[in-house]
Amino acid sequence: MATERNGAGAGDRPPRSGLLIDWGGVLTSNLFDSFRAYCERVQIDPQTLRGRFTSDPACRELLISLEKGELPEPEFERRLAELLEIDSDGLVDGLFAGVVADAAMVQAVRKAREGGVRTALVSNSWGVHRYPHDLFDELFDGVVISAEEGTRKPSRRMYELGAERAGVAPAQAVYVDDLPFNLKPAEELGMATIHHTSAETTIPELERLLGLELS
Repeated sequence: MATERNGAGAGDRPPRSGLLIDWGGVLTSNLFDSFRAYCERVQIDPQTLRGRFTSDPACRELLISLEKGELPEPEFERRLAELLEIDSDGLVDGLFAGVVADAAMVQAVRKAREGGVRTALVSNSWGVHRYPHDLFDELFDGVVISAEEGTRKPSRRMYELGAERAGVAPAQAVYVDDLPFNLKPAEELGMATIHHTSAETTIPELERLLGLELS
């Protein structure tokens, strides 16, 4: 679902000229499906992991520190494994084992950039080595990864950096994320926002807002 600031639709204004987009869960398959599969493999309730991140302050702080680049991944794995009472070996790799690129979404970003739209990745990271860095020059004019910036979404600074590195004013950009609470700061900066649930719904909204054929 796309949201325009002040309720304005694409018919009320020229097409947007910038695209800021999340990585995990937007340009990839659903992260939580992969997390759930890992939990089932190691025989813990998938809701245990999700519940820890949403309601356990200690676990939440671990994740925030990892995403901001303040906590090394091995230490994050060790401490998270203690909370979950499982073996830490390969924990993060296991959680992400089922995550694959979403070819339709990747192609949409590629076509948007080829069509003259300025693009930037704006992503909270679990480490930085799992990104396909070989694709970055092809897909993005700018890259904002939380662990490299020392801050994380929903910090307003992440979106400001995304617009700066894409080379567009925030009010000219569209922002796409799979987590609704990450959309509000973008909206406050004047961006149109799309809550991503699937390529089938996001791509038509991007086509409408950017004025380009992307599928």
